[in-house]
Amino acid sequence: MQRYTILWADDEIDLLKPHILFLQQRGYDIIPVNNGAEAVELCESKHFDVVFLDEHMPGMSGLEALTQIKNNKPNLPVIMITKNEEERIMEEAIGAKIEDYLIKPINPSQILLAVKKILDNKRLVMEKTNLGYQQEFGKIGMALLDNMNHEQWADIYKKLVYWELQMDEADNRDMAEVLESQKVDANTNFCRFIKKNYDSWLNNPNAERPMLSHQLMKKKVFPALSAHACTFVIVIDNLRYDQWKVLEPIISEYYNIDSEETYYSILPTTTAYARNAIFSGMLPSEMEKSHPDLWKGEDEEDGKNNFEEEFLARQLKRNNLNIKFSYHKIKRLEEGRDLADSVSNLFGNKLNVVVYNFVDMLSHARTDMAMIRELAPDEAAYRSITKSWFVHSPLLEIIKKIAEKKIKLIITTDHGTIRVKRPFKIVGDKSVNTNLRYKQGKNLGYEGDKVIEALKPERFFLPKQNVSSTYVFAIEDQFFAYPNNYNYYVNFYKDTFQHGGVSLEEMIIPIISLTSKNG
Repeated sequence: MQRYTILWADDEIDLLKPHILFLQQRGYDIIPVNNGAEAVELCESKHFDVVFLDEHMPGMSGLEALTQIKNNKPNLPVIMITKNEEERIMEEAIGAKIEDYLIKPINPSQILLAVKKILDNKRLVMEKTNLGYQQEFGKIGMALLDNMNHEQWADIYKKLVYWELQMDEADNRDMAEVLESQKVDANTNFCRFIKKNYDSWLNNPNAERPMLSHQLMKKKVFPALSAHACTFVIVIDNLRYDQWKVLEPIISEYYNIDSEETYYSILPTTTAYARNAIFSGMLPSEMEKSHPDLWKGEDEEDGKNNFEEEFLARQLKRNNLNIKFSYHKIKRLEEGRDLADSVSNLFGNKLNVVVYNFVDMLSHARTDMAMIRELAPDEAAYRSITKSWFVHSPLLEIIKKIAEKKIKLIITTDHGTIRVKRPFKIVGDKSVNTNLRYKQGKNLGYEGDKVIEALKPERFFLPKQNVSSTYVFAIEDQFFAYPNNYNYYVNFYKDTFQHGGVSLEEMIIPIISLTSKNG
């Protein structure tokens, strides 16, 4: 077991011998000094794991010593000990980034707890996380054997994400590998569930079904319009549930979370299908039939998401919502900054929709750019880089400015992504689309049943380019690869984040309802 060294500075250090002995008996080495100047000098020349500083010492005070110690070694943990309960002293010490603040008289248990919080925190968190997940492992495993419904699957996915985030915090790679293996099993069973039920969700009016993309506005956004003077809907493209969970603490500084729910993306889990479904309130084949001037098929060169504002306008009109609304799509940093500067001009609208594309750009950039690939080699790093982006993004500025007013905020997405690892060979002609997680066309060639097929696309409410068109969806962590240049193709796309197919990460996605803490 590692031994830690503690520097303890107090002008009455001789009176603290019982406390020092108590810590020494528990494996800590204590270096006692009776003034601040000596503490500063020793910190410059020796290594300590933590420093105890008495606030009131003759000569150099504890606060003065704290400032010099932090200037030289900003990451050295310091615990301030004082008789003074004056708020100003506390604030000054906290502002200097102390790790803890103890009020005399202190007892040995107080000191031990303060030390353990700093020095043994990582180990204790890891042990607690391991024990917690070990107890949960069996429960999740048993649940995967049951015939679960869509709500239970969403709960299982949330539990897996919860433990993923706990493993990140504990930095426990061994147990994380066990969790990853269980998540693979979960995805295998989830894909069987989708294969069995997706057709029924769309075609059987009596089926027990989740909320799907095309129902999102009518079920979650439109009811908010009558209850609030102004509502903002921010659609962060490609935002997975785990990514939302790492953004949640930041947003919670400004908002109360009224509800955190999930819904299911339609297939294919892509922007062209799922996001158009959100704004039109229709499934893809219904869009093609009802709005032929707006719907763009796989064989058309035009952008497939260039008409979201018009889709939304028509859905509002269809639901007799004659309101003033705005729509903004942010694809570049400058556009985000412009919206952050002018967002207050939108507060007079009943509804404001903002589509923020950065997470989508990040996932594609990770595929194409070696640097991003190095920065985000796995899910934990992908979450980390998403959080880092958000903290410095115009989107956070927009959200903070909205929080200054009594405005309803809804944050959601259109689909998630999955890190693909296993290639699945498929053959098709030049008209087949390029997406790695679903293929659409005629005469698609592949072997095995490790896919979800839409041999009758009309059952999935998907458009057909011609009579013999079919759709095939990749499942679990697979991605489609052509036999030509197979090895190059596989090496280029393996371990990249893709979407369009069937997985927990792509289909079960968040919708969050928030109200400002200032409201």
